[in-house]
Amino acid sequence: MPKIIKDQQICDDSWQVWRDTETLPETAGYIVPLSLWLSNKEALKSMGDVAVFLASDESPKALGNDVNELGLIAVDFPKFADGRGFSYGRELREQLGFTGDLRAIGDFIRDQLYFLNRCGFNSFALETADLEESLASFQDFSESYQVGIDQKLPLFRRR
Repeated sequence: MPKIIKDQQICDDSWQVWRDTETLPETAGYIVPLSLWLSNKEALKSMGDVAVFLASDESPKALGNDVNELGLIAVDFPKFADGRGFSYGRELREQLGFTGDLRAIGDFIRDQLYFLNRCGFNSFALETADLEESLASFQDFSESYQVGIDQKLPLFRRR
């Protein structure tokens, strides 16, 4: 079983990413594209545990009230230099009130874990990094100047 980092611990990953936008998976346990979810919502719900992933060009607002029904939402990073997913994380947490598992998938790197966590992501499907070594990335900085999901006050207000 593949491993991920979730809540800053290494654990087994029971989810699989389903990238086909035309056909439905046969069983639960898949993270499906937003377009597949929107066009087959009831059929997917009847399967049991199904999650949704957003591509970098799909707004979290497209989920509407489904945000409250999903236990896991993933954001797909097509390349590590594409920063839209960081904004989607904050939008899901701060504006849409998502409280479930927010996962980063795709092409992001270990050096981004600290910042992804600050934007509300709590699980990470790193494909090319040593997970044990990657845990140290959450401690890359001892202070943050800006407000984030993990720190509601800027540094000057905390001093």
